[in-house]
Amino acid sequence: MEEGRLAARKSTAAARGAWLVFEDEAGFSMTPPRARTWGRRGRTPLVRVRGRSWRRLSIAAMCCYKPGERARFIYRPRSYRRGVHERPSFAWTDYRDLARCAHLQLGGPIVPLWDNLNTHLTAGMRRYVDEHEWLTVFQLPAYATELNPVEGIWSLLRRGPLANTAFVDAEHLTRTLRRSLRRIQYRPDLINGCLTETGLAPTDRHPTPSRKDQ
Repeated sequence: MEEGRLAARKSTAAARGAWLVFEDEAGFSMTPPRARTWGRRGRTPLVRVRGRSWRRLSIAAMCCYKPGERARFIYRPRSYRRGVHERPSFAWTDYRDLARCAHLQLGGPIVPLWDNLNTHLTAGMRRYVDEHEWLTVFQLPAYATELNPVEGIWSLLRRGPLANTAFVDAEHLTRTLRRSLRRIQYRPDLINGCLTETGLAPTDRHPTPSRKDQ
């Protein structure tokens, strides 16, 4: 049933000549995710970290697809310190600005699909969607992370450059994330692969990269 609804939304995007844009957000801290690695027989590898850190980095990201176009990846970071009077997550205005940025970079209408996060459902966000013809928003089904290809991007990060990494400071974490995400932007095959993992049909591939997503 849910896949049928997503297919209908893809048809809506195709009919409008729009980009189908999956959005999600994730938080990263200086405590690295653990992953399998090599070690001497009988000795468990240890990763020494600098105790507890109150610094975190949140990222809102979009995987963008359109038949005949190269898959694109757009993201925006947000840094904050726990325990300080800073907003730990994105406000609805941040998602508004991210959608507007995607519209400008992709050069056409967009159809974002995102979850039922309360920030996505605010009156301000709904009003902004209603006022702009280039923007049509759909909610993904509840508890259906397997349908969002951005989840695949987070998995690539946690199993790859972030795994077992002892970050020296918050700037080290930020640099690692930015460098890794930039590499993904130049790998449309990875972005398409994340869509394939959802069970949805991948878009046509185009090999030429672009610097506009940075």
